[in-house]
Amino acid sequence: MSVNEQDPATTRQRRTSHREAPDWWIYRGTGRPMHDIDLTEILPPPPSWRTFHGGPIPDPDVPPADDGEADRRLGSQFHLSEHDVDPHELDMVNAALYLRRPLLVTGNPGTGKSSLAYRIARELTLGRVLRWPISSHTTLQSGLYGYDAIGRAQAAATAQAQRDTDGEELPIGEFVRLGPLGTAFLPSRLPRVLLVDELDKSEADLPNDLLSLFEDAEFTIPELARVRTRHPEVTVHTADPQRAATVLDGRVACRAFPVVVMTSNGEREFPPAFLRRCLQLRIQNPDVNQLAAIVANHVLDEAGEHRDRLIREFVERSKAEGGLPTDRLLDAVYLATSGAYQPDHVAWPRLVDALWHRLTVR
Repeated sequence: MSVNEQDPATTRQRRTSHREAPDWWIYRGTGRPMHDIDLTEILPPPPSWRTFHGGPIPDPDVPPADDGEADRRLGSQFHLSEHDVDPHELDMVNAALYLRRPLLVTGNPGTGKSSLAYRIARELTLGRVLRWPISSHTTLQSGLYGYDAIGRAQAAATAQAQRDTDGEELPIGEFVRLGPLGTAFLPSRLPRVLLVDELDKSEADLPNDLLSLFEDAEFTIPELARVRTRHPEVTVHTADPQRAATVLDGRVACRAFPVVVMTSNGEREFPPAFLRRCLQLRIQNPDVNQLAAIVANHVLDEAGEHRDRLIREFVERSKAEGGLPTDRLLDAVYLATSGAYQPDHVAWPRLVDALWHRLTVR
């Protein structure tokens, strides 16, 4: 059994054996926001080898509010309790918070790997999650920043043509936009939550390309560094809607290391040097209690008319199929409660068969 794998029976035993949360846990896994509590007041200082001193800290230093994505992913209710969460998951998330280390999360599709980032952000009130979706064409620079050289050249030509009419050249920062990765490393008092979604889809070099950033927590924008003697402070666009940031001397350096959640479906191996800089967590398939809480969080079937029956059927089918995505259970409960179909209708078994099948084309 690899370091990323856990025995499901052991996981269930862990869930049922713990009754009191350890004092060192800050994140509890319920998704309930910590009202009137500042993370910087309860999170110990970082270890000396993970301490960073980037700046300047913006004023005001408030993370952007969630844009509704957390409710869409997690639901608007709070029925998940600490006893429904795998204690190993809580150990690893809290260890990542204390050590300021990225978290590599693996597991079957649909087990809630991506949702973990949104639960952390909502519970610790860290604002909008920065999501960096990975594909085979993704590069490190595309996550850090983009520079519109053509747009700047066109703007310069337009300004030159309008010099006689007081035309002014637009500043270079108007043509620089930080990506979600670059935005996550802007200096701030509170860490941002960065979701690196499906890292195993990347080209082989991307994990190694991330090593320096994860180790040094800073990067340089060459286009701004070249003009730093004339423009030491440049305001650039960020990955947050309607937000800008100040970059000094072409260098972005963080103060609070971001909460980095990287997901993988386990379709590839990562280099040892990359794994050394991460903490690893494998998400297990949700059990009956977790599934019931997930359905309740989305305010589906409040009366419980179909929920319990469908959850039992889903768990049995999931075991037979080798694991099914949780959102297919939500689809079935929604259809059962919407009036479109009823479990005793002749079409219902056909619909369930179409919804609950392995994610492979046969």
